[in-house]
Amino acid sequence: MKPATPEGRTDTQRHALLGLVLAASLALGWILLPFYGAILWAAIIALLFAPLYRWLLPRMGRRRTPAALATLLLVLLSVVLPLALVSASLVREAAMLVQRLQSGELNPALYFHGVFDALPHWLSSLLDHFGLVNFNVLQQRLTTALAQGSQFIATQAFSVGQNTFEFVASVFISLYLCFFLIRDGESVVRALRRAAPLAPAHQQELLTKFSTVIRATVKGNLLVAAVQGALGGVAFWYLGVSGALLWAVLMAFLSLLPAIGAGLVWLPVAAWFLVTGALWQGLGLIAYGVLVIGLVDNLLRPILVGKDTGMPDYVVMLTTLGGMAVFGLNGFVLGPVIAAMFIAVWHLYAAQRTD
Repeated sequence: MKPATPEGRTDTQRHALLGLVLAASLALGWILLPFYGAILWAAIIALLFAPLYRWLLPRMGRRRTPAALATLLLVLLSVVLPLALVSASLVREAAMLVQRLQSGELNPALYFHGVFDALPHWLSSLLDHFGLVNFNVLQQRLTTALAQGSQFIATQAFSVGQNTFEFVASVFISLYLCFFLIRDGESVVRALRRAAPLAPAHQQELLTKFSTVIRATVKGNLLVAAVQGALGGVAFWYLGVSGALLWAVLMAFLSLLPAIGAGLVWLPVAAWFLVTGALWQGLGLIAYGVLVIGLVDNLLRPILVGKDTGMPDYVVMLTTLGGMAVFGLNGFVLGPVIAAMFIAVWHLYAAQRTD
């Protein structure tokens, strides 16, 4: 049996070290998995506000800690505080909706009955043939479902209510980690680049792609969602729809789904106006939804998201929907990021094979 050569021992040691690195990385990922959402948003906020930190740093005598604290204070004032105020108003309005449902002031089953009465005779006969006009059973199920849904919104919206402690803890972890990522982010990136087994040019390409997609996805999608939610909320308030703020937030949330999002809210309301005889309100809301709310999605999203990410609109849409199906709300960021990294890695691989 031949003795092991120094090269063989070196390869064995390298493989053993690589195995230890992978095992330690997986163990750390498993430990941090419950906080992945907080860590993700800490990294996103640090990335988005890094230019502000770099602008403040020379103006504060190159002192990193005060500059990072000032940046974090602006994050609190511009992001966290407005979200907290909107969340509090949303919970209050949802609670009022639940109270109206429980007191009988708001009876959705009666409205639903009115919709059936307004339907054409042939459609009512068809629904009756299939046993879909049993209003006693329908009223019980609909009222129960809406009450449960409204109660869920009131207690769980934005993880407030029963999960208040978890929500506050996640916000604290995000802000705490965000401070260090803002202050020490450049040194962290340098350490990762030294450890990554890739050529410097490949590292720079992947890092640039990652940063660009994160910025474009978060800023673009959140801006589109905020604008569509605000426009929809103003329309509902003008038309006298109850709970305009609640519907506005729901439209903003659903606007994260490209193309179809806000229409899942305003289109049924417009249909309700039409079948109850409010013809002009229904037609006006449809026109407003298509020409104003929909135009925001069709114009802003390709410019703010698709153009900067360098991905086709259909890829952005599919990966956003798939990401939200897998990761929940965080998926609207993770989906396009994973797709962009997939494209970038395969581009590097193909370029390396042709060299």
